[in-house]
Amino acid sequence: MKFIPVIGMPIAATDYAGAVDWILDRARNCDRPYAVEAANAHVAALARWDPAFGASMARFDLITPDGMPLVWGVNRRLPSAERLTARVYGPTLMLEALKATDGAGEFRHFLLGGQETTLDKLKKVFGGRFPGTVIAGCHSPPFGEWPAGEFERICAMIRESGANLIWVGLGCPKQEHWIAANKDRLPPGVYFGIGAAFAFHAGEVRQAPALVQRCGLEWLYRLCMEPRRLFRRYLTYNSLFLYYSLRDRISGPPSPPET
Repeated sequence: MKFIPVIGMPIAATDYAGAVDWILDRARNCDRPYAVEAANAHVAALARWDPAFGASMARFDLITPDGMPLVWGVNRRLPSAERLTARVYGPTLMLEALKATDGAGEFRHFLLGGQETTLDKLKKVFGGRFPGTVIAGCHSPPFGEWPAGEFERICAMIRESGANLIWVGLGCPKQEHWIAANKDRLPPGVYFGIGAAFAFHAGEVRQAPALVQRCGLEWLYRLCMEPRRLFRRYLTYNSLFLYYSLRDRISGPPSPPET
């Protein structure tokens, strides 16, 4: 698998099949924790702008091109025969992984994050779509500061469930910082920073139409849906992504962050 730097972040030049193969191979022979992220322009720009977040992202083992600007950045540095034709969208990657493990007992999933009601909806949705996929456990941690012992409690739940595919929906950047900071202490498995996928699949937030996604305008759709919450994020980080992209084309990419 090739990794192409886009504004300093190493993005995997892969499609869904390649990403799922990589993930299941690590989960099947899991000797340590692995970290996976589907990165959009917001994640990439934040990693470049915020050194602490950049250091957390540097601990991730696989970063897929969730947003079309990342796909375009990858394709600019690939020969035409190897260029990507679509992004690897985090919520869809989750569905592809669930589909690939349907009926395969060696894979067990754990859902971490969201409200109890959201997790209940997810178990019902996934149970209907992928009846042979094992959802081995789930946990809704407290909002805000976690009480003493919460991390140990979560690790014990994951370990006892036998899960080797752990979906972490704590919101960005909290989930990325949490996975990176605890990577050496987590039970072996593949950990995903999955963002809004829980809310999408539970039917609590509407996803952009496929055509809007292919055009790279999902951010605009979501902005129209939640203008007060997302206006500052998209104005700031989409602008930063464009600025860093143009600057790197003129002066060259930055050195990779230290892990």
